[in-house]
Amino acid sequence: MKIGIGLPGNVPGVKGDFILEWAQRADAGPFSTLGTIDRLVYQNYEPFIMLAAAAAVTTRIRLMTSVMLAPLRNVGVLAKQAASLDAISNGRLTLGFGVGRRPDDYKAAPAQYNNRGRRFEQQIITMKRIWNGEDVDADNDVGPMGPPPVQKGGPEILIGGGTPQAIARAGRLADGFLAAGTNPDAVSAAYQTAVDAWQAEGKPGKPRLAAVCSYALGPNAADVVGGYIRHYYSFLGPAAEQMAQNAVSSTEALTGLIHDLEGIGMDELVFLPSAADMGQLDRLADIVG
Repeated sequence: MKIGIGLPGNVPGVKGDFILEWAQRADAGPFSTLGTIDRLVYQNYEPFIMLAAAAAVTTRIRLMTSVMLAPLRNVGVLAKQAASLDAISNGRLTLGFGVGRRPDDYKAAPAQYNNRGRRFEQQIITMKRIWNGEDVDADNDVGPMGPPPVQKGGPEILIGGGTPQAIARAGRLADGFLAAGTNPDAVSAAYQTAVDAWQAEGKPGKPRLAAVCSYALGPNAADVVGGYIRHYYSFLGPAAEQMAQNAVSSTEALTGLIHDLEGIGMDELVFLPSAADMGQLDRLADIVG
C-alpha cells in the first residue's frame, strides 16, 4: 500500500513558503502523493493553485486533489486547468472529486446546490471528451481545446462520497473510490458498492481504492488534530466531536490503521496534516520509512 501526505494548505494561517518547503521535503521522502482538500468558505488555499506551485518544486511525487468540489467550477475551465496541471507536472496528477455538502460553498461560488450530483456526472463526461481532443460541445460547434494532458485520456479520476449514490458513481464513471479512511470495515463495505457498480458497467479489472485521513503525531497530538477537526467540520455539529475523538494521534493508532487498511486491499492512504509543523511530516516519514 502506498502512503501519501497532504499539503498543509488547509491549516489556517500557513504561509506559501512553508507549503513549498513541505512539498520539497515530501518529494525527497517516502511518500507517494501530495494531497489537497477543497473548501471555499474557509482559510485554505485553492487546490490547483497549490498543486501547481508544488509541481514546480518537485519532480517525483504525485499530486492529488483529495477531494476537489467539482460542481463549484465551470466545466470547461476545470478541464483546461486539470489538463494544464497534468502537462506541467509531466503526468503526475490524480483528480479526487466530490460534490460536498456545505450550501455556503455553493453560495460563495456561486453555483447551484440542489442539482450538484447531476451536474457533476455531466462534468466528468465533458472533461473526458475534452481531454481526448474531441469538441467541447456534443453538437460539434465548440472546440477542441488544449493543452493535451500527458496521461492518455486525461488524469486518473477518483470519486469520494458517503452516500450509496455517490459511491456507485465512483464505480460507473471514475477510475476508483476515495474514502474517509478511519474505519476499515466501513471503507470495505462502501468499496463493495463501487465494485458492484463497476462490474454492472462491464468494466475490466476493478476500481482503485484510496483513502484520506487527518492525523497528528508528537506532543499534544490529540489536542492538535482534535482541535483542527472540530474547527474544520464544525458545520456537522455533534458528529464533528465524534470525528475528533476517533482521529489518529499516536504512532500505534497510525500503524494500526495502515495495517488494517492494507488488509482490506487499500491501494493508497493519504494522511492529511492538522498543523503547519514540519515535525508532523518528519514523524510520519520516520514511520513510513
